[in-house]
Amino acid sequence: MTRLLQTLFFVLFVKPLVAVVLGINVRGSEKLPRGGPAVLVANHNSHLDTMVLMSLFPLRMLPLLRPVAATDYFLRNKALAWFALNVIGIIPLDRKPGVTHQHPLQPCLDALEHGAILILFPEGTRGEPEEMTRFKTGIAHLAKRAPDVPASPVFMHGCGKALPKGEALLVPHICDVNVGDPMRWSGDAAAYMQELERQFGELAAAVHPRPACSVRGEEGSDDDERV
Repeated sequence: MTRLLQTLFFVLFVKPLVAVVLGINVRGSEKLPRGGPAVLVANHNSHLDTMVLMSLFPLRMLPLLRPVAATDYFLRNKALAWFALNVIGIIPLDRKPGVTHQHPLQPCLDALEHGAILILFPEGTRGEPEEMTRFKTGIAHLAKRAPDVPASPVFMHGCGKALPKGEALLVPHICDVNVGDPMRWSGDAAAYMQELERQFGELAAAVHPRPACSVRGEEGSDDDERV
């Protein structure tokens, strides 16, 4: 039943929204994973980001797509929790976990073991429109624990203008998506993060030769959602 609801939501709402209201230009779509386990690593400006990324895949792959999302934001009430878990298919992640015997990334690792394609936003929160903050190192920790799982960097531009953080009104705007080459664990967290940021710099430059997405030195605040 939930799979049917998910399919109907994407057929009747997400696909038309992306194709007609927004419009989307995709580069490197052939680099997207054709199956799991895999990880999509993307910058984050808007709630539209997840929908745009999921719309890049055929409907048959929807059950494999698992956005990683903050428990405190998306499970804050029963209605939103039901929708996030059953229609979007999020993996809830505690940003400030208490004392527990389980590794914070264990739900992500479990999903990868079952062949999922994770959608991860390493900035940790939606930023200002078209500005990237420094990536948090959780993606490197995940790569270290799942070294054989490829992680594909995906740069997006335009979603932050179509639906910025704090706004409820959708403004039609073309969204550009540029998919990079899949990465694997390099054996060193600092080198892995450096390579990830290098790829994002190149992907952003290919979309907009002039800097359209600046990188701010400070990390995102912890009072917003992580997806």
